[in-house]
Parts: sequence; structure tokens; C-alpha cells
Amino acid sequence: MRSEEIMDGWLWWVAGAFVLAVVEMLTLDLVFIMLAGGAVAGGITAGAGGPLWLQIVVACVVAVLLLGVLRPWLLTNLRQREPLQETNTAAQVGRLAVVIAEVTETGGRVKLSGEVWSARLPDDGIANSSGRVPEGVEVRVVAIDGATAVVQPAAAPDTTPTDDGGRIA
Repeated sequence: MRSEEIMDGWLWWVAGAFVLAVVEMLTLDLVFIMLAGGAVAGGITAGAGGPLWLQIVVACVVAVLLLGVLRPWLLTNLRQREPLQETNTAAQVGRLAVVIAEVTETGGRVKLSGEVWSARLPDDGIANSSGRVPEGVEVRVVAIDGATAVVQPAAAPDTTPTDDGGRIA
């Protein structure tokens, strides 16, 4: 093998590892980074002058070992560190809000975490129910349905824990 071919093979493996690492950043499953580790091993084999079939075998073996041994260990240790913090809309569940336009089962508006959200009461299954929450009343978010906060009066019992004490921001 010429030195140019060795260098080209090595670069292809590194480029593949880079692409897999970028995909891992988007998925955060610790799968693609393990495949990238296999690609790096294939690149090292290519840089050492190994034939293509050996590069592929080394890449596959290393990737399978990383997926089977390192990934489960990493997942276990990452999950034991701290409880997962909810983000985005999931973080709003359990928080307190203030009604700024009367809330019914079909609509309304609340101020939640400093933003105005469309809101509605939970569907209680009773046709023509007269459930209404007037303006100025404090409510608790029980769910997020698309871009709508499903709320109930804060005085109602709630079992959803909040990390921020339910403060209105």
C-alpha cells in the first residue's frame, strides 16, 4: 500500500467518526458515540497499514464492545448522579399560574413563568359542565397539551412535586 492510500483510509475513518459524533450530539443516546469509537479504531488500523478487511473487523469489534460494555455502565452511572431535570413544557407541569382571562374547559389565558399561555380546564367528562375559573385566581398546571396549559384551581389537591416550590415567575 502506498502512503497516500494509508493516509486517505485513515482520513475516511476519522471523517466517519466525526459525523457519528455529530449525530450523537443530536440524539444523546450514547449509541453513535460508541460507533464513532469503532470508527476511530478502524482509522488507527488504517494508519498502521492494515488491510481494509482488518480495518472493518477492528471497527466492528470495538464498536460492539463499546456498545455492550461501556454504554450500559455509562448509562447507569449518569442516571445515578442526579434526578433528571424536566425541561421545556414538561418543566411547567406542577407550577402555579394566575388566570388573566377566564378559563373554561374550552379556553382561557394564564400567566405562567412570566409568559402568557392559552389554558383550559381538564375535561371532566360531563357535557355542558359549568366549570370556570375567574380572572385573578391562582391555578396549578396539571398537564401541557400542545401549546395549551391544562390547569385546575390551586386550592385543589395536587400530588405533582415541583423543584421551585411552585413559585410564579
